[in-house]
Amino acid sequence: MTTKVRRGNQHPTQSVIVPYTETKYREAIDFYNKTKLKCYEWQEYLLKDVMAVDENGLWAHQKYGYSISRRNGKTEIVYMLELWALENGLNILHTAHRITTSHSSYEKLKKYLEDSGYVEGDDFNSIKAKGQERLELYATGGIIQYRTRTSSGGLGEGFDLLIIDEAQEYTSDQEAALKYTVTDSDNPMTIMCGTPPTPSSSGTVFTKYRENVLAGKLKYSGWAEWSVDSIKDIQDIDAWYNSNPSLGYHLTERKIEAELGNDKLDHNIQRLGYWPTYNQKSAITEGEWNLLKVKAMPVLKGKLFVGIKYANDGSNVSMSVAVKTLSGKIFVETIDCQSVRNGNHWIINFLKNADVEAVVIDGASGQNLLSNEMKDFSLKVPLLPKVSEIISANSMWEQAIYQKTLCHNGQPSMTTVVTNCSKRNIGTNGGFGYKSQFDDMDISIMDSALLAHWACSNVKPKKKQKIWY
Repeated sequence: MTTKVRRGNQHPTQSVIVPYTETKYREAIDFYNKTKLKCYEWQEYLLKDVMAVDENGLWAHQKYGYSISRRNGKTEIVYMLELWALENGLNILHTAHRITTSHSSYEKLKKYLEDSGYVEGDDFNSIKAKGQERLELYATGGIIQYRTRTSSGGLGEGFDLLIIDEAQEYTSDQEAALKYTVTDSDNPMTIMCGTPPTPSSSGTVFTKYRENVLAGKLKYSGWAEWSVDSIKDIQDIDAWYNSNPSLGYHLTERKIEAELGNDKLDHNIQRLGYWPTYNQKSAITEGEWNLLKVKAMPVLKGKLFVGIKYANDGSNVSMSVAVKTLSGKIFVETIDCQSVRNGNHWIINFLKNADVEAVVIDGASGQNLLSNEMKDFSLKVPLLPKVSEIISANSMWEQAIYQKTLCHNGQPSMTTVVTNCSKRNIGTNGGFGYKSQFDDMDISIMDSALLAHWACSNVKPKKKQKIWY
């Protein structure tokens, strides 16, 4: 007796599709079959919608996004589409967040061309240099280029098909650089594929696109996802099958069991396709922050503690101060946030003229340079915090807000950043930091303030020396 193999859910749990009567998916599958590979059932269903065309032969979906849990083979859909595009002489740009992912996709499609019977040099040309990979099919003139995404990548170039792999990391400044690259095409298409964002994901475009399509706000746009709508138990096998269409094919229960850990949220995001809502609401709300605003400048007590933070992308540097008040609270204020191109002179000038107790500098892109400059000007040796101390500073900042031991004067720049932030993981023991929910808001402003607050919190009052006779 043959036991029927249980398969994962072959249809999206949620999707939005523009109505259509024709699709070119069968052509793509025929090219894919030449590699001796076969489509899974769910891949055929998805590709059918992705490659739908209208009565004029134009793509029904100028943009299509889909989200599937890891290791299900979501990029195979992209490879099928790219093989078809090469055979039809199209110009393709395949982008990814990491150079290793981009190069891996290049290697995979090159292998598929070879498995289809094409010979490198005779039938197609390839450039293997990492970061500049390229394939060209001679018979049709079809070209595919591979790039990692930057805020300027793709500018000045034109493509018929734009692929956004690892779309959960796709940022708005990258989108601004890439979205116009398909404008000149007679029949453009953009594909975004990825997984739901984790707390450490930097992108916002994928999430916003999903929200807008599901809300019916976008024309010529499609969406599909395999997901759960609430947190499930890690051992919930039915949830595994609900969200993993390739379960029962190359993905097995045994493989999922081997990856199980103690992080319930991570399992739900990465394996079950759960879309968390932490990007919808700031980790620090406007109400919480406004409760700490002073009506009048408090009486300050003691010297200043200075926090300096170089942005993670090395573009800006922020400086804030913290000082104790007569009432026992800690008052924080941002001095400035400037481009690193302006140099460190403005920081040095402030430190030379202010009554400073201690300086904390974080940010690998500039902390050593500034530390050396401070030494040249005979300023106090700054503290360059370790990861454990950064984690402590973030935790103390959160506790100070909850316990209302922190105060500020309502600076618009700091208020905007603080009330539009999310948490991100730091280290492996539950530590966290903050990130901005929007690409045009520099989290270094808040990071510099919390470093100053941490230094001010850790200072021990000097004891008066008692002399006994």
